[in-house]
Amino acid sequence: MGVLPPPAEGHRSRGEREARVPAWICETCGVQHAETPRPPDRCAVCEDERQYVGWGGQRWTTAGDLARGHTTVLREEEPGLLGVGVEPAVAIGQRALLVRTPHGNVLWDCVPLLDDAARRALAELGGISVVCMSHPHFYAAHVDVADAFDARVLLPRADRAWIRRPSPRIELYDDVVEPVPGLTLARIGGHFDGASVLHWPDGADGRGALLTGDTITVVPDRDWVSFMWSYPNLIPLDERTVQDIARRVERYAFDRVYGGWWGRVVVRDGAAAVRRSADRYRARLRGERPPGAE
Repeated sequence: MGVLPPPAEGHRSRGEREARVPAWICETCGVQHAETPRPPDRCAVCEDERQYVGWGGQRWTTAGDLARGHTTVLREEEPGLLGVGVEPAVAIGQRALLVRTPHGNVLWDCVPLLDDAARRALAELGGISVVCMSHPHFYAAHVDVADAFDARVLLPRADRAWIRRPSPRIELYDDVVEPVPGLTLARIGGHFDGASVLHWPDGADGRGALLTGDTITVVPDRDWVSFMWSYPNLIPLDERTVQDIARRVERYAFDRVYGGWWGRVVVRDGAAAVRRSADRYRARLRGERPPGAE
């Protein structure tokens, strides 16, 4: 793994940053950018074909502004797993997940706001040792979170160009790494070159859980998942890439799949759901109809 160099002004505490210049948050994607006196002219994340610039043009906010009208919410998903979201929803509205382990807590994915009440509650639960994300759309305010808990941030080297806010806390990995003993962070590609999943063997009462964000997305019919190059712009992935994603996650045992939003969970038989969903997706790309279709 490699460590990114600190920004030119060096590492500063959260309070010192806010007293100088804000870290700007894109209102459309929710990704936090570097501290500058004025907001950036553009958001590269939104200008990419997988995302979009808001209909009202590029707009920015800050964590301070969000805290005046939004609240960070914490909800138990299952023993040892806590959902972290923001209400009312911000940007694309994802929720993060805190995996609690005897070796340290890992925050999977991130949200644009971590308010003071949530920070205190998480500290009482043992804090956060490592932050890691499924893909750049969910980077959000991960540097704020890492600074608040003196945590490491693990990002795939393949997505290094998408880092909008450099930090000395960021460590780059290539394909597979253990954030803490017992958890596996694995790059699977697809949605982004560095798109990743987190395997939690102790999840689902020891049957295993796979945390996917939307690198593998849980669809409203929660017996299935899907795969896309762009979700808002409805650009599919190719057959070979979908097959490779399914192959890469086959090495892990899991019964449950946690997607990137509240309620998007395959509650049982998750590994089979990924396999049959990949088979269905590839069949439709070939123009084949599923059994029973007219």
